[in-house]
Amino acid sequence: MSGTLYIIGTPIGNLEDITLRQLRMLEEVDFIAAEDTRVTRKLLSHYNIKTPLVSFHEHSRESEANRIASRILGGENCGIVTDAGMPCISDPGEPLIKLCCDMGISVTAVPGPSAVVTAIALAGQAASQFVFEGFLPVPKKERSQRLKRLTSEIRTIVLYEAPHKLVRTLTDLGEALGCDRSISLCRELTKVHEEVIRTTISGAQEIYSNKEPRGEYVLVVAGADESSFNEECLSLENAVKLAREYAESGLKKRDACKKAAEETGLRCNDIYSSL
Repeated sequence: MSGTLYIIGTPIGNLEDITLRQLRMLEEVDFIAAEDTRVTRKLLSHYNIKTPLVSFHEHSRESEANRIASRILGGENCGIVTDAGMPCISDPGEPLIKLCCDMGISVTAVPGPSAVVTAIALAGQAASQFVFEGFLPVPKKERSQRLKRLTSEIRTIVLYEAPHKLVRTLTDLGEALGCDRSISLCRELTKVHEEVIRTTISGAQEIYSNKEPRGEYVLVVAGADESSFNEECLSLENAVKLAREYAESGLKKRDACKKAAEETGLRCNDIYSSL
C-alpha cells in the first residue's frame, strides 16, 4: 500500500511558531525531504526529533525526485519541508509535489506560517486582494517584461528579495511603477531584528543609499490607482480609434499612429500595438 507525502510548514524565523500537529508529523513520518538538511536538523534537534533526512533542493535531479516517490509508493510516509514557511511557495519542493500528484500518490498539507501572508498583515497596504510574484527574474529581458506587466496591476504586489539584490530591485521598481508608489519593506519576519519600513519607493532608495540591506525581505507594493488606470485605458482607446480613422482615410498604419500620437500625447508604439 502506497504511503503519503505530507507538505509540512515550518517556522519562518521564530522556532516557537510551530503547531502540535507539525511536531507530531515530523516525528511520525518515515523520512523527511529537506531543502537544506542542516537548517532542518537544527529545527528537529530543538524539539528532539530524530527522523531521518534526505536532501531535495533546487539542484536536485529528476532521478532524486523519482527515488523519493518510489519510497512513498513502497509504503513509506514522507514529509517535505522548506527552510522556512510552506513548501512549494517559491520553493524547490514544487517538482516533487507535482510528481507525486501525477503518480497518484496521496498528498496532504500540514499548514504553517507563510512570509507572504505575514507580510501582508503587517504592511499596512490594501490586503483584500494581492498578487504574489515571488522573486523577479534575473535576466534583463524577462525582468523588464515582468515589470511591464506589473505597471497596470491594481492589486497589492508582493515580492521576495535577497539583501544583495534589494537596491537594484528598488531602482527597477521605481523606473517601472514610479518612485512615489507606496511600499512596505518587511525584513527578518518573526526574528529578533524584525523590521517593517513603510515608505515610498524613492524613500526606500534613499534609506538604502546609506544603509546596507540585511536579512531576507518581503516587499509589499501598493497597486496602481484604478481610476488613473481606467482614464489611461480610455485615452488609449480613443487614440486607437483616431488612428483607425486616419488609416481608413488612406494613411499608412504607422503614419496614422504617429498622427494620433501627436494629437493625444500618447506613445506611437502603444497605439500601433493596440491597433
